[in-house]
Amino acid sequence: MVRKRVRDAEAAPEVSMTGVDNGEDSGSEDDVDMINVEFEWFNMAPEVDFHGLKSLTRQLLDVDAQLFDLSALADLILSQPTIGSTVKVDGKETDPYAFLTILNMHEHREHPVIKALTEYLIEKSKSGTGLEALGSVLSSPSNQVGLILTERLINVPSEIAPPMYSMIVDEIEAAVEDKEPYEFTHYLVLSKTYLEVQSTLDQEDAPRQKKKKQVGKETFYFHPEDEVLQRHAAAHGGWDYTKDEGDSKADSKRAFQELGIRPQGHAILIEAAKFDGAVKAVGEYIGLQQ
Repeated sequence: MVRKRVRDAEAAPEVSMTGVDNGEDSGSEDDVDMINVEFEWFNMAPEVDFHGLKSLTRQLLDVDAQLFDLSALADLILSQPTIGSTVKVDGKETDPYAFLTILNMHEHREHPVIKALTEYLIEKSKSGTGLEALGSVLSSPSNQVGLILTERLINVPSEIAPPMYSMIVDEIEAAVEDKEPYEFTHYLVLSKTYLEVQSTLDQEDAPRQKKKKQVGKETFYFHPEDEVLQRHAAAHGGWDYTKDEGDSKADSKRAFQELGIRPQGHAILIEAAKFDGAVKAVGEYIGLQQ
């Protein structure tokens, strides 16, 4: 089991975490060991979080990360230490296992990395299914778009997501009261999804296969909460990465399954008036999975 200790929380709910195989190939569920982990939430720490945030943003942007200055992005995130949170297991001085933050795309519109991200997203909105409205929102100078960046290491449970989203709502409210530039018209969650593709290794081994699994066009989510958020969205959709390596690289991303994984970019645009409700829905949905 995993015990969560949320910053400033009075109680810590217990959640399940993916087990680790003990190495005995018996096929029994009893042969899965559970690791006890206590997660802690912290404010951004510029003195220790730079490399961890850079690594997680690289994971978030996948192969297209090479299009952006991730060092500059990490520095920008850390320039607002009271906004956003990190999740760690061994104290403040260690690298984060997860993070969530928000950047004002209008306020930082002249910053090179935000300018590059904005141009990238506008271009992707032209080809990404369901994102037609995104380009016009980002192009309008009257809109204040809050770009939500969030990522976590593989096997970190989704139950850490609701506290991070709840915290960002509270932090934005406090920042607005202090006349800081966090009064948004829209929230834009940058994420990624994946498609399952037929393994090239399976094709090479076809004579030994009794039956190949059929591959469809279903979209799968790295972050389960994205499915909830997009129910409240003005627009949502995905796109192929600019540096997409195609199905030939999918085998390198097989996660203990028969099929290959082909990641894609994904974005969720939520009007400000609906964001609190979306965050509440995430907490209710993730809570039901425990």
